[in-house]
Amino acid sequence: MKIQSIKKTIKYLVPAALFVLPLVVSAGLLSSTDCNSGLGQACNITDPKVLIKTVINILLSITGLVAVLFLIIGGFRYITSAGNEEQAEAGKKTMQNAIIGIIIVVLSFVIVSVISSALTNLPSRSI
Repeated sequence: MKIQSIKKTIKYLVPAALFVLPLVVSAGLLSSTDCNSGLGQACNITDPKVLIKTVINILLSITGLVAVLFLIIGGFRYITSAGNEEQAEAGKKTMQNAIIGIIIVVLSFVIVSVISSALTNLPSRSI
């Protein structure tokens, strides 16, 4: 009975999360691009640095969402293994790899932010 309730919860929770999380992430990314457009207006990004940073942030966000999805899948496989050692080990391995992926994505965000701020704060040289 308990497994059916978990399956039912995941059945509704995962699609809802997959629908809502990209909207939240993209709202945060667009607000960080110094874009003053209102709702329904396209954001013109003419600075190549801002465009590259935005594309990298979007790709890292998608990668992070995939890693979190694999963490959920691994946890589900581990919980529903029902004493099967192979399934439990496969679930643990999936969760372990997903956590490593999340750590890599977070560190990538930090590296992109540091490099971006270092490049934008360079003094301009005139010849």
